Amino acid sequence: MAPVRMAPLGPHGARSARRRAARRRARMPSVRPAGAPRATAPHPYHRGRINPHDTRPARKTTYRRVQVGASYGGRVLLPVNVTLGVVLAVLLVAAAGVAAAARLGRHREILIAGVRAAVQLAVVALVIHWVVGSVPLLLGFLTLMFAVAVRTAGRRMTANRTWWWAAAPIASGVVPVVVALLLTGLVPVKGIALIPVTGILIGGALTATVLGGRRALDELTARHGEVEAAMALGLLDRDARLEIARPAASDALLPGLDQTRTVGLVTLPGAFVGMLLGGASPVQAGAVQLFVLVALMAVQAVAVSVVLELVARGRVHREVRDLRP
Repeated sequence: MAPVRMAPLGPHGARSARRRAARRRARMPSVRPAGAPRATAPHPYHRGRINPHDTRPARKTTYRRVQVGASYGGRVLLPVNVTLGVVLAVLLVAAAGVAAAARLGRHREILIAGVRAAVQLAVVALVIHWVVGSVPLLLGFLTLMFAVAVRTAGRRMTANRTWWWAAAPIASGVVPVVVALLLTGLVPVKGIALIPVTGILIGGALTATVLGGRRALDELTARHGEVEAAMALGLLDRDARLEIARPAASDALLPGLDQTRTVGLVTLPGAFVGMLLGGASPVQAGAVQLFVLVALMAVQAVAVSVVLELVARGRVHREVRDLRP
């Protein structure tokens, strides 16, 4: 009878054979020599390899208490606890009290805004996990953000039915920038990055639209006689309104310009601080913050230009009795 020749085993085959042999030896009864210590459980470092004669004790699993809050360098900077809630409540009441004492007429709105912000952030924190995992839910959430911004900006400018025109300046500024970011791959469609970036841009467009629209409408109301005089001299309605409203509406760009000029010297904006707290390097945080500031200036410039054109053409206007703050 001819001897049986076996094919040589490769590196993976030899490793599997050694593992099978180790398992067979583990199942076989072994005789412990006299005086030898009793075998303990396999050490975790073996990663599945069984050695019944390993006398090293298994590593004990320890659990440490994790404190919820913003941390940097292992230290919790803003713990989420009862103390934080008390401090926020005191600051909110103090803000409303100062507004009431100075007769600014906004103390009730301050209280409502603070409570509303707390509720909305709590809801967002609960649903954000499911939103980022699905593209339809993500797009629906962004649409909700846009709709709320349109209604807020429109109702701040006027109380009549022309408020819905606020969608034009906000969309004109935000949509091109977001599309460019998606096409270039700087921001992926899936994931958490699209929500804060779009939210920052929508918030900037909202502020610019409200400030530009309100200043333009206020100026046209206060200088109505000059508008009539310009039209009497032969200017078109649009041109006459633009001459009066353009300088006032351009002031809506000042907050964004001042923030960009003083960044790093006077203030550290939220994107920069958030990146640092999240573990990013200062260079990465600075790059993200620079992108946010430049994108905000572009979005706000477009928003102010569009809302000024809408006011000049009479698409957004106020009634004589419309003095809503």
